[in-house]
Parts: sequence; structure tokens; C-alpha cells
Amino acid sequence: MTEPITMKMMKILRSGVKNARRFLKKAFSSVTIMVIPHDHVRTLNLKLPVALLVSTILLAVVGGAYLVNLTVTGIRYRAQHRAMEAKVDYYSDQFSKWNATVQSLQLAGQEFRQLFSLGSKEEVLEEVDVDFAGSLELPDLINDLEKTRQNVDVIKDYLRVQKDIFVATPRGYPVPGRLTSSYGRRRDPLDGGVRFHSGVDLACDKGTPIRATADGIVSHSGNTVVSGQVVVLEHGFGFSTIYAHNSKNTVKVGQRVRKGDIIGYVGSTGRSTGPHLHYEIWKDGKRVNPHDYLSDKKG
Repeated sequence: MTEPITMKMMKILRSGVKNARRFLKKAFSSVTIMVIPHDHVRTLNLKLPVALLVSTILLAVVGGAYLVNLTVTGIRYRAQHRAMEAKVDYYSDQFSKWNATVQSLQLAGQEFRQLFSLGSKEEVLEEVDVDFAGSLELPDLINDLEKTRQNVDVIKDYLRVQKDIFVATPRGYPVPGRLTSSYGRRRDPLDGGVRFHSGVDLACDKGTPIRATADGIVSHSGNTVVSGQVVVLEHGFGFSTIYAHNSKNTVKVGQRVRKGDIIGYVGSTGRSTGPHLHYEIWKDGKRVNPHDYLSDKKG
């Protein structure tokens, strides 16, 4: 049993050796590559082993793939580099604009403080200059930005207070009526005596809407013997307004009203000779002349 197996293995080994020799013979056998020029130079014959030709082709393919990979990687890195350069340019431009904005805000803050220190709107309009310029140099951007923010906050606080004062200040006529009695000493229309008139009388038809002359809160809404139906509004910053002789009040104590809201209707209640509105303005607990707060536009 052992001898036949040995013989069989020997045959297989011999066959493998023969095949290897045949492969090596073919691999190292020569092939001729003929190069034919276009001119009259004679043909060039190159004799190369098959193994060398195959190895050259494989190396060319591998090298070509490697070069393609390098090219693609280079293009990718170049694109990333350009994108990074664009970002750097963008942020540089943004910081330059930020720098210029900070400088402009600083100068604007100084200009505003100077303007707001003037005594009247006319002086502000005469002195105001809409062209603000600023230097682009800034030793410490964050520090100057914080200072500028603080300056702007001061201006904003000032404007906020001025706006509150403006909203709280009575302006205009509460009714579209005709002025029949002014503020100050006058002869009383009922008994003829000379007395101080604490407001102005505006004559108009009964039922005419009475409108608040500033934002405020209702501190009184009810009837009195002398003034009839009365509404009193508190506006803040020391301002109060009184609306008297109404036929009807439409607001309640504690109610918030806006300038122009209807708070009642004209009547002739209380001590009155006919339909009209008695209108008073108080400032810091003292009566003031409503003429100083009436505008040319009525109603």
C-alpha cells in the first residue's frame, strides 16, 4: 500500500516541476516589440522578456493609480486651503467693520451727549450733524466696545426717561370744543363774583366724547356737588388732569388709559350754565395753565 502512494506522489511532483519549468520558460521567453517611425528611419525592434513586460505594465498601473490619488488629494487640500483663506479674509473684514462701527458709535455718543445738553429742540436741530466719522485705529477693541456700550446705554436711559416724560405730559384738546373761559381770575357766570378759575372751559355739544390727553391711571371717577361727574387721571412725573361736568364717565378707578381713549362724555352736571368740559392740569401738586399744553389741533 505504501509503494503505490509514493509512486503517485512522485508523479505529481514531477508534473509540478515540469509545469514550473514550462511557466518559467514562457515567462523568460522573449517578445519583440516593433517601433515603426513615421519618417524613413528604419524600424526599431525591442526584444523583452515576457516577465519584464508584465512587470513593467503592473508597475505602470500601480504608479498611475498612485499619481491619480496624489492629484486628487492635492486638489482636495488646495480647496480646503482656499476655503480657509476665504474664512480668514471674511473674519478680517468683519473685524475691520466692527472696528469702524465701534469708532462711529463712540463719536455718535459724544455728539448725542452734546446735542442733548442743549436747551431746546430748535437748538438741537440747528446743531445736529448727521455725518459721523471715526478713525479705524483701535488699541483694545473689547475695552473700547464696552466703553461705547456704556455710553450708548447712558443715551438710551436718557431717551427712555425723556420718552416717559413725553408720554406723561398732557398734550392737545380733550374735546373739539370752543374755548369760552380761560385760566385765572374771572367773573363767575352764576353769581357775578370775581374768583380764580383753575382750568379752562371748552363748550361743545352734550354727549361729545372726552379723550385722555396723556397716558395715565384713573385715580377718581365719580360725582361731586360743584363739578358734577368728574374723572381724574394720574400720568406720572407729577402730572394730573381733571375732566369735570361730564354727563357720564366711562372709566373706573385703577383703570389704565392711553392718550386718546374715551373716558367720558360732555354734559352739564354740577354747578354749570350749559354743556361744556372744565379741564384742569396739575403739576407737582399745583395748578398750571392748560393753555401751555393745548395744541393747535383739537380733539
